[in-house]
Amino acid sequence: MGVNAIHHALGLNLHQPPGNLRLLMEVNPWEAEQVIRCYERIPRYALRYRDVACLHVSFSGVLLEQLLDPVVVDRFRHIVDIPAMLAAYRAAENIELIATGHYYPIFPLIARADWSEQIARGRAILTRALGRVPSGFWPPELAFTMTMIPALVQAGYDYVIVDAVHVRPSDGINDGFRPYLACHEGVCITIVPRDRALSDAQESGFDPDWLSAELTARVSRSARPHERRLATTWCDGENGGWFRQTHEASGFFGHFFAPYVERIAAGTLPIELVRLSDYLGQVRASAHARVQSGAWNVGSASGVDLSRWAGSAAQQGAVAELQHLSARYWDLVRRLGGPGAPDGPLARARDLILEAQTSCFLVWGETWLPQLYHRTSVATAALDALESGGAQRIV
Repeated sequence: MGVNAIHHALGLNLHQPPGNLRLLMEVNPWEAEQVIRCYERIPRYALRYRDVACLHVSFSGVLLEQLLDPVVVDRFRHIVDIPAMLAAYRAAENIELIATGHYYPIFPLIARADWSEQIARGRAILTRALGRVPSGFWPPELAFTMTMIPALVQAGYDYVIVDAVHVRPSDGINDGFRPYLACHEGVCITIVPRDRALSDAQESGFDPDWLSAELTARVSRSARPHERRLATTWCDGENGGWFRQTHEASGFFGHFFAPYVERIAAGTLPIELVRLSDYLGQVRASAHARVQSGAWNVGSASGVDLSRWAGSAAQQGAVAELQHLSARYWDLVRRLGGPGAPDGPLARARDLILEAQTSCFLVWGETWLPQLYHRTSVATAALDALESGGAQRIV
């Protein structure tokens, strides 16, 4: 690893709401094809350039659930061999696989009692499906709060990605090109600031020359230009025409990634692609920072106040319903002496409560709130029945 090189951690985030791959294939097969091809390109290009390229891919558990669904595998078989695609992810050791909350919840908005299960399920399915134990965590929608740190460390995570605009270094010097330590209640984790402006450019489209010039200029103006510099860019990997472009020469991988990696390999760009676990093993964070609660920018929302997910009265009502149902579930667990059988009514209610926490049900204002309430209403009926000693199953 060259001391004077700019080290670049490049990440792509992959997620689909519950049942969405089946739905897309039914109502919009062309969009379904665009999405699944986004997933297939990543390991193919990683393996093509395995000697130089490094990538990070954050998978939601609910997406992996769908990719393991035999019905989804069969419906997409004429486009992509999904089991072979997942095997390619396992084989591409230059892809660092990152886990997230299983159902992709906005952690600061859901009950804290549910954090550990969302974290554990997401970690478990990635380990099972892709054969890797992740060391890094991607907070869904980058919605992070310091109180998450103990839960992440207890789950086994070494580092977490956060949006750089929310990082407040203890020395007061704004430096988004280095990792930091963030501590809560005596528990510390490495935080990796994600560069918002460069990530926005990665999502909308750029070329190697622009990125190299921009990184060089930004690093030269940074607080510590002569230290090791780590630029972290991360965006959704299946949204927007740049990624969904089926003419690969015009999209992210053909227009940017392939020539970028080739020029790095030729030594004509002062950049080195790195895996965060490798980089952080050599450049350990020592400076401390706290992270202001917030998320990444979505549309016109800055992410500071989570207003995109809880800005309206209807969204706030849905968040309150999720919190109320979680409290009811945990009260029943205490009263009944446990969650019962894995396929029992209380466990099924639990699954529905966690699934209803999917951030997608909140992000579109009131449009997708019925999806949330469909799940909470069934879970509510189940809890009602259990509390009254009635029905023993959920339909």
